[in-house]
Amino acid sequence: MLTDRGPEDCRAPERHEYELSLAIENIDQTRTKVESPPTNGVCERFHETVRNELYRVAVRKTLYGSLAELQADLEAWLVVYNEQRTHQGRWCHGKTPMQTLLDSMPLAEEKMLAA
Repeated sequence: MLTDRGPEDCRAPERHEYELSLAIENIDQTRTKVESPPTNGVCERFHETVRNELYRVAVRKTLYGSLAELQADLEAWLVVYNEQRTHQGRWCHGKTPMQTLLDSMPLAEEKMLAA
């Protein structure tokens, strides 16, 4: 998993639940270069999209009574983003992210069996 060098991602596994869960699941963590946002460009672009399409639209028009209401709107937006809206990015080529993931599963399984 590629993460930036935020404080939530840089703690010792024995003292932080996130790091502990990565260790339990045997997930390697790689950190981006210091002060180099382009290294984490996909995530940075996603954050910009959330800001432009959710925050600047829904959040500014809605007075949320609870965090749960905001979470529900975020989850609904994520369904559209991942399952209904096509992407033109490096890997999707006009498919939804979910379809890209599903299409790649046979190749991933093949590589796992070969390892």
